[in-house]
Amino acid sequence: MTPFGAKLRQLRQARGVEQKDMAAALGVSASYLSALEHGRRGKPTWAMIQKIIGYFNVIWDEAEDLQRLAEISDPRVVVDTVSLAPEATALANRLAERIRHLSPEQIAAMQAVLDQPIKAASR
Repeated sequence: MTPFGAKLRQLRQARGVEQKDMAAALGVSASYLSALEHGRRGKPTWAMIQKIIGYFNVIWDEAEDLQRLAEISDPRVVVDTVSLAPEATALANRLAERIRHLSPEQIAAMQAVLDQPIKAASR
């Protein structure tokens, strides 16, 4: 499941909306909506995000949150390490190889490291 899919499901369930009813209102199939929630589809288009925001009639902050979650919800990420150090390529490959075996705590620890400010490289 992607961050966007989890939020979409949470919004839908909190309002007691069935997938098939929401899908019909958005003009998509229930299977598409299910795949979006479960992370089996890529991140939604801007137009689809806008339809979802309108469907739930969410306030500005929540609409921004949905857009931000959509941006970080591509389930098939490509990391381009061309022209980076060999260590960067090795890191990207190790992460791709091991990510499905990491615990939630390990993932949170890695995210905390990545959330730290980036220091400018000294020349």
